[in-house]
Amino acid sequence: METTIISYILPKGLLEHFTVITVYELCNINVKEHYFEISLEENNRILNEEIDISQYESKGFTEITIQDFPIRGKALFLKIKRRRWRNKINPSTIIRNDFSFVAEGSGFTQELSDFLKGTGRYKG
Repeated sequence: METTIISYILPKGLLEHFTVITVYELCNINVKEHYFEISLEENNRILNEEIDISQYESKGFTEITIQDFPIRGKALFLKIKRRRWRNKINPSTIIRNDFSFVAEGSGFTQELSDFLKGTGRYKG
């Protein structure tokens, strides 16, 4: 998949940690609106260097959908599959990488949230 053009659309740095799986233009039949959906999957890499990665194994995903800036007047949704790692010795211990691209308490990217709030932090 060509990621050069997509890298201009996605939040900065996202493609360092995620792989684009699909890009679709879809239609919500109920409201007859077209929108874009980009599906991404987190790379199998623990970012915390203090963790002994030999003690953990990748064990599934959690999926979130967040909204980003519209493209050509159509909504853009990012379906993000975030990886979970389970401790091999203590299976109840689960870790995830910490990313800041999702605005806390919202379904928006941090950049879109900042823009909508008018905080001035967005430097598009």
